[in-house]
Amino acid sequence: ITLAIGLAVFIVAVSIVGAGWLKFYFFPDVEADNVVAELLMPLGTPVSKTAQVVKRLEDSADKLKKELEEKGEGNVIVHVMTSIGSQPFRERQSRSMNGNTNFSGAHLAEVNIELLPSEERDITSAEIINRWRELTGAVADAEELSFSSSIVNLGEPVNVELAGADYKELNKAAEYLKNKLTEYEGVFDITDSYQAGKREIKLKLSDEGRAMGLSLSDLGRQVRQAFYGEEVQRIQRGRDEIKVMLRFPKKERESLAFLENMRIRLNNGTEVPFTRAAVADMGRGYASISRRHRNRTIQVKADVNEDITTPNQVLGDIKKNVMPALQNKFPGISYSFEGEQKNQRETMSGLRKGFLMALLIIYILLAIPFKSYIQPFIVMSAIPFGLIGAILGHVILGYDLTIISLFGIVALTGVVVNDSLVMVDFINQERAAGIAVARAIRDAGLKRFRPILLTSLTTFLGLMPLLLERSVQAKFLIPMAISLGFGVLFATFITLILVPVIYLTQEDVKRRLGLKGEKAVFDNSI
Repeated sequence: ITLAIGLAVFIVAVSIVGAGWLKFYFFPDVEADNVVAELLMPLGTPVSKTAQVVKRLEDSADKLKKELEEKGEGNVIVHVMTSIGSQPFRERQSRSMNGNTNFSGAHLAEVNIELLPSEERDITSAEIINRWRELTGAVADAEELSFSSSIVNLGEPVNVELAGADYKELNKAAEYLKNKLTEYEGVFDITDSYQAGKREIKLKLSDEGRAMGLSLSDLGRQVRQAFYGEEVQRIQRGRDEIKVMLRFPKKERESLAFLENMRIRLNNGTEVPFTRAAVADMGRGYASISRRHRNRTIQVKADVNEDITTPNQVLGDIKKNVMPALQNKFPGISYSFEGEQKNQRETMSGLRKGFLMALLIIYILLAIPFKSYIQPFIVMSAIPFGLIGAILGHVILGYDLTIISLFGIVALTGVVVNDSLVMVDFINQERAAGIAVARAIRDAGLKRFRPILLTSLTTFLGLMPLLLERSVQAKFLIPMAISLGFGVLFATFITLILVPVIYLTQEDVKRRLGLKGEKAVFDNSI
């Protein structure tokens, strides 16, 4: 009955996480002391146009400041810093993640609002940034406008990378996926990584020009020489070297009409009008082309309101319901989850390997002094039940599970075995003295109750200052302290109740199977 109750409690605790009552996030949501709006305009946008959009962000920030003051929040906004031509906050975050992206250009801007420290205000940075987003509204000309209040950037919560050979099909697939993401509640700031390049003139040979023996390289070279120029001489003037370029006069290079009036020289020395030899089409190039495994890629990114849903829930539903339909509609396109999910996979993989290695080492260290293959499992039986305390601790204090919580659970495995070790070692000493199993277990509970309880309470009380701390720096460690403190506290009751029962059950099994073991007197009377 005792084992059944313990197993039932463990299943219920794990089900709290599995059913989504206790949500799992990769990284804890730490209250930031600043909120940032990051603006990306089309490539080639002049600074004056970017400044107009930035002025709109600054005006909405002023409205936000007045609203907060009218609501009695006080002077929550301390400073507003605007950067046009660069994104210093985003660049700093990317550098911390070993990124090498260039965050400078006339089409980039950033507005950074510094807030009062989180301990000195009642309103959260998430509430501030949501209201700022509402006051700003949609910016039609912007390629991307995202708002962030995260101290640490571990990648986008939702980042689906589409890969394929055809860029047009990739763009269509990205639009399809973005439309599907709009159907999810709590998903916002939906964008993709595709960015059109500057406007350009695309040249190609006409049928007549090809028939006259003209090649595309000849055409491109002559147009380049006419508008960019060809170096014909270098003149030395003192310490400086001056290049002499031969090209059209400046007035003719400023108009596209002169391109059509230009004459193209053939291989035989004759010249023909440009309109006979070639065709010029206006278009846009690519700002950049990303590839993975020889395939072109586009990333579809979005942010998630964690009060409504979690990235894992959104991506789980996308993988199950959206991506199969997308691959049927666009054959040849593959996908992978990047951004925060990639970091989560790598971290969880390393944590899983480390956890299994720790269990193996703990088992070896216990098996050597016990000289037994079974008793280390009795000592280590408190480990999974310490997980119950860690989960209940997060529920009681209102915290979600994060990767930091899992670090605490891994650390917990080495702590919870201490009490079980004390209990099992005392039972072995009693049995070596010829005392019956049942009586040895009872004596262990009586004589080891105080040291086991004090060991757990002192560990828990030592973590209390960290649990009660409300500073930004402490919030990174609080989930770990919850897992460790409450796990040790709950494991105390497991040690005092379940470990002795498991020990006695092991002896019953050995007796019924007729196994030879350590000399023992089986006396069930207490």
